[in-house]
Amino acid sequence: MPRTPERPRRITLVRNGPLLVEGPVEVVGEDDAIAVSRRFTVAICRCRRSRRYPWCDTSHRQRSKPTSDPAESTGCPVAGRPAEGDQR
Repeated sequence: MPRTPERPRRITLVRNGPLLVEGPVEVVGEDDAIAVSRRFTVAICRCRRSRRYPWCDTSHRQRSKPTSDPAESTGCPVAGRPAEGDQR
């Protein structure tokens, strides 16, 4: 997928959560399989627990320690949305 040179692609790190990448994206796996998502923002799994890997399905929340500080939330704001336009 072509990128525009005027503006670099933004990647946001979520503590104890996924990488949030401005889409659309193509993810090339270790086996050279290409997963495509045309969504505005894509959550890429870092914990490898996702059943929809490489896409985050919030499985990281099941093993994260709960915190009393909402600022340290491990939320994944886009992973729960319907996967329209996602292909594997």
